[in-house]
Order: sequence, then structure tokens, then C-alpha cells
Amino acid sequence: MTTAARLRAFVAVAETGSVRAAAQRLVVTESAVSAAIAALTREVGVPLVEREGRGLRLTLSGRTFADYARTILGLHEEALSAARGEVDPERGRVRVAAVTTAGEHVLPVALAAFRARHPGVDLRLEVGTSEHVWTLLMTHEADLVIAGRPPQDVDDVVVRAVRPNELLVVAAPAVAEEFDLARTTWLLREVGSGTRATCEALLANLEVDPPRLTLGSNGAVVAGAVAGLGVTLVSRDAVARELGDGELVAVEVPGTPLHRPWHAVTHRRFSATTGLLVDHLLSGEGGGSVGWCRPS
Repeated sequence: MTTAARLRAFVAVAETGSVRAAAQRLVVTESAVSAAIAALTREVGVPLVEREGRGLRLTLSGRTFADYARTILGLHEEALSAARGEVDPERGRVRVAAVTTAGEHVLPVALAAFRARHPGVDLRLEVGTSEHVWTLLMTHEADLVIAGRPPQDVDDVVVRAVRPNELLVVAAPAVAEEFDLARTTWLLREVGSGTRATCEALLANLEVDPPRLTLGSNGAVVAGAVAGLGVTLVSRDAVARELGDGELVAVEVPGTPLHRPWHAVTHRRFSATTGLLVDHLLSGEGGGSVGWCRPS
């Protein structure tokens, strides 16, 4: 088993908590996963995992090693893609990570147009919370991130393009008519969501503490607002159809709408294939690409 295969087995155990689950994820035998963990443990010289009931958990050293392992694997994948892309960018790979709203409402049309123009590119998209996608970039498990402004602790990255994004408070018409800033329920995204953090900051600045209901996903929050569960702060991109149909209306709240542009971000060194996608966004080709421009 190669070093990369051992690291993948270890990361799978770290994420699933058992040899069996890791083997199922990697489509290998349990004995192969166990052998990989044993070999890494001998190489590192300290225990990386320990028993917890019927499963395994990482030791303190194991947690430290897992962070490095993810980065090593991400860099390995990035290096392979960059090397192949230098020969023929049209046959390379680009791994995109996007926050939920961008992944569901901003990128689909743009990516469809990109694939039509560059059919040989291996295009991959992972959608998650703001916290998750920036972690993917930091560990080199993503080549391009579409999200809000990069956090200050995300190093060695460059904003390649920006696109307008407006956050506004919306509600069903009946809820909007009776809206009370301090009493109406606010619908929140899951922990780790950038929109949730922005909403909490807005309420804190307004010095109000209204009832809150966490619904756990962008789709659930929008559906909850349409159903009349409360108001929510959301990207206009995510509710364009509902606003157009009259299912939702904008609610006037001090300090809103907020302007939080989308950012297309890569590492300073990025592959020629990733460059094709960045150039596609900036070209304005395809409905979903319109609005992207270079940062000022």
C-alpha cells in the first residue's frame, strides 16, 4: 500500500470512527485499513487511534496528524492536476467548493456553460457551510472557493473575481404585515453558515433578542419563510423566484439590505485548468457567469 493510500485510509477512519466504515467508503478490505493504520503508527512512533466502544477515536497525536494528512492528500491531488493541466488544460481537473446559496443558485448555470465549452475538464463541486468550504481550501482539497470574503486566518489565497450579492430580510406577506423586530421569530441557518453569523451580528447591532428557530439548511429556511414560520435574512439570489411570485416579500429592517459580494478565491499558485474556470466566470458567458468582475 502506497503512502497516499495509507493516508486516505487513516483520514477515512478519522472521519467515520471505525475500520469497517472506512473500508466501505474506500471499497477495500477491513484488513487493508487496519494494516494501513498499523503501518502509519509504526512510522510516526506514537499511537494515532484508540478504542472507544466498538469504534475508534483519534488520540491527541492522531488529531494533529489527521490535519496534516488531509493537507498532504489535498496537495498531492492538486499537484497531479496541475502537472496534467500544464500539458493540456482542457483535460485537467478543477475542484470547486461553494457555500450553499452559491452552489444552489449562483453556480449551476455557469458550470453548465463551462462544461459545454470545456467538456474534457473533470469538474467537481462540493457544497457546504462557509466554515467547511474554507477548510477545504486551506487543506488543498479545493482549487476554487465561491463564498463570501475569506476569513482572516485563511492564508496564501487570492480573490480572482467578485460578484454582487445582496442580503435582505424576507417573509411571507402575512408575516410581513405583522412584523415586530423584537417578537417575530427569525429563521436561522445551521451553525457554521456565514449567513447565520451575519444575521446574529445584525440582531446584536440592533440590540434585540427575538425568538430564533434553526432550520438547518438554506432550502429549509426559505421553505419555512414561505410557510409563515418567521422572517429570515437571505441572499436575493436564493429567493428571486419566491419574490417574483409574491410568496415572499422584503421586510424593512434597519441596516438592511446588506451588500456581501460573492468571492471566487484560489491559492496563489493554481492550475491552468482552474484558470479556465476563473476566466469563464469573468467572461460573462452563460447566464450564471454574468456579474463577475475582477476585484478592484
